[in-house]
Amino acid sequence: MQIVNDKGCSWINDLNPRSNIKYLNKNEECEWIVIGAGYTGLSAARKLGQLFPNQKIFLVDAQLAGEGASSRNSGYLVDTTLNDGFTSNKELDNYKKKTDIYKLGIDVIKKFIKEYQVDCDWNECGKYFATSKQEDRKILENFSGTLSKLGFEHNLLSNKELKKRLGTNFYNIALHTKGGILLHPGKLVRAMIDTLPDNVNLYENSLLLDWEKKNDTVICKFKNGSIKTKKIIFATNGFLKSLGIKSNYNFPITLTASMTRSLSDEEFLSLGEPKEWGVLPVRPMGATVRMTKDRRILIRNTAEVYNPYQMSKSELAKRSLKQKIGIKKRFPKLPDDIIQSSWSGIVSRTRNSSQIFEKIDDNIFVAGCYNGSGIGVGTLFGEQIAIKAINENTKEIETIEARNKPTWLPPDPILSLGVRARLIYERLRANSEI
Repeated sequence: MQIVNDKGCSWINDLNPRSNIKYLNKNEECEWIVIGAGYTGLSAARKLGQLFPNQKIFLVDAQLAGEGASSRNSGYLVDTTLNDGFTSNKELDNYKKKTDIYKLGIDVIKKFIKEYQVDCDWNECGKYFATSKQEDRKILENFSGTLSKLGFEHNLLSNKELKKRLGTNFYNIALHTKGGILLHPGKLVRAMIDTLPDNVNLYENSLLLDWEKKNDTVICKFKNGSIKTKKIIFATNGFLKSLGIKSNYNFPITLTASMTRSLSDEEFLSLGEPKEWGVLPVRPMGATVRMTKDRRILIRNTAEVYNPYQMSKSELAKRSLKQKIGIKKRFPKLPDDIIQSSWSGIVSRTRNSSQIFEKIDDNIFVAGCYNGSGIGVGTLFGEQIAIKAINENTKEIETIEARNKPTWLPPDPILSLGVRARLIYERLRANSEI
């Protein structure tokens, strides 16, 4: 099935349309192929292009580069996470391993932005883990204890202070961490496309239909051609399972989000003219909400097991209604027709909220499954899987390899039934937070 390039995502629509889009229409041979042109694939291809300027490198995506999950997320570059999957990791050492990876992810994005002078609305304003439920105070106090032990600067805030900062009295308590960064994901990933090395050949709207390894060659088959390569890196994140890559260790979840138009001066004044902010939920199925630099409100409050290739306009409209309700809960004075666009996107999960980063065979490598933290971690893993693929080592790889490895998942239909049941349970627990 062909993946659709829809026009529903505000982050993408903010950008000028790209020209000179190329798709694969003949048979090719190369030294390297990277499948997937999101943060991970772009990072891997950029690193390979720098390491081997005289080699032919192909980067291929099933849709337009950067217009999958990379542009459709909420734009958080995280330093810490409270809900990063379906299991709670209570061990301090394992949590530190995760935050060490998050820090490296932030560092690699900072380096890229500095090197290429990228404007992506970078804002080191931190983020809030917020809830309307007073009974969630204990969760945040326990999380505060964990952050204190690891040396993360943070503070707990009550309703009165949150009203000043966020422009809504919906939340009763929040924990603010100062290390998180908000940015425009579309602008960042577009810069990664524009700065690809000259020897990286980008093919878009070219769905990988099948692949196989014969002797020391990997053969990739597409609708209008094939590519023979010496080495391949899979960077398709939520679509790894559909390609038969680590299929018993990852699964896709479909998320939907909506964004308003920019608030008028009068509307913005009624909220107290808050500075840009981002809220993450305390409960796993609660709403992610952002006030952007240009006064738009983004909300993401759905997650489900769904066909990852496309969502119909009618189905998307049903989710958009939930997002309208979420916005009105928080900002009741805003008009009913304020939502400007709605879209769906895919996040890749593992059972224990760990990431996939490994050598599958002598010439087959994979990186993915970021459990909602793909901007920084995905970019880091792309760069480092390219280095791993040439049999070299770095301190970053050592840090990545020290994480807990993804745990085994049961096959479908048991997996899908289990995930659906868990999502329903979490949705009921977080019903008032949606």
